[in-house]
Amino acid sequence: MIITWQGQSCFKIQDKVGSEGITLVTDPFDKSLGLKVPNFEADIVTVSHDHYDHNNVAAFRGTPKVIKSAGEYDIKGVMIEGVLSYHDASQGKERGNNIIYRIEMDDITICHLGDLGHVLDNKQLKRLEGIDILLVPVGGKYTLDAKLAVEVISQIEPRIVIPMHYKTKDMKIDIDGVDKFIKELGIEATYEEKLKINKKDLPAEDMELVILSL
Repeated sequence: MIITWQGQSCFKIQDKVGSEGITLVTDPFDKSLGLKVPNFEADIVTVSHDHYDHNNVAAFRGTPKVIKSAGEYDIKGVMIEGVLSYHDASQGKERGNNIIYRIEMDDITICHLGDLGHVLDNKQLKRLEGIDILLVPVGGKYTLDAKLAVEVISQIEPRIVIPMHYKTKDMKIDIDGVDKFIKELGIEATYEEKLKINKKDLPAEDMELVILSL
């Protein structure tokens, strides 16, 4: 599996490179964010909520299957479950709903939290057991901040954590950078251009923190 961060909450996740592989993309953004908009062929696109920095499905070539709601999906052998949650700590009264996606692909289970704004309840946690790689928002203001992100990580107990939705160069929204989260989590980070990983390479004991570059 290869995971490449495109910025904000958008990741390109590939089980293989080339014509035989499947490419899944999460939460694509539009040019209003200030970042370079991804433009490549995709098979599956997941959208956590209908905001401009998460729903630009028109950016991709081909005819990807778009998932925008809770439920269970089997697309080209990729198993996806959308779990209802909220964009704020007031059960959606401030910013609406948010869909968490559990993605089983290439024998690895990924969880993309979207713009989650609260700690998880027992029902949500039950749907998110056995997560290998957690993609977690950490920038605060519109999502979990560093402290709440660490609390949610402790609930899910993934094997690898990759932060997202934090301030980067040229981004036009005012949220925290990643440094505050790294300090709060208290784990030495590994920095990668992209994460290339197989099931056998997943850490068996201590959780790992991976920071992906743009």
